[in-house]
Amino acid sequence: MLTINFGEFPVLHSNRLKLRLIQPSDAQKLFELRSHEQVLKYLDREPPKSVEEITELINQIRNSYFENEGISWVITLAENDTLIGTVGFWKINKEHHRAEIGYMLHPDHWKNGIMTEALNTVLQHGFENIRFHSVEANVNPSNNPSINLLKKLNFVQEAYFKENYYAKGKFLDSVILSLITPLKE
Repeated sequence: MLTINFGEFPVLHSNRLKLRLIQPSDAQKLFELRSHEQVLKYLDREPPKSVEEITELINQIRNSYFENEGISWVITLAENDTLIGTVGFWKINKEHHRAEIGYMLHPDHWKNGIMTEALNTVLQHGFENIRFHSVEANVNPSNNPSINLLKKLNFVQEAYFKENYYAKGKFLDSVILSLITPLKE
């Protein structure tokens, strides 16, 4: 079984990005992100009703980290500490060394390679430091940009589930893509 002790929060850096722990001061920007119509298009969930609701979510995210149950990063540009997105591992299955990855990015930053850079950075940390064997993503089948991004990062489709979850008054499908620990050369 995978033993997780995240310890001190790992602030990650890439060429253009800083990935850091979410803070209560991020509530307004996270509210804006999670209630943005374009961001919600494929997430099949209701938008948050208030910044207070987001503050509760931030507490849940932080508690998940402190309890070694999940880890999420705020995506910021290296030169600016303002939240532009999030990425993280959740639904960690310690017995099978597997986690689900989730991510979102403000549309102002789409199509600039930012999520590719963030995912590469986080996946490297997940495989090398947390020691995951595999990482999965659960995607709305209509979300071609996300599916294409994952395939670009060498994720492969494992499953297509018909009507496997209920949201917004209807049953919806989902695609599961995964990445197995990349082999070292």
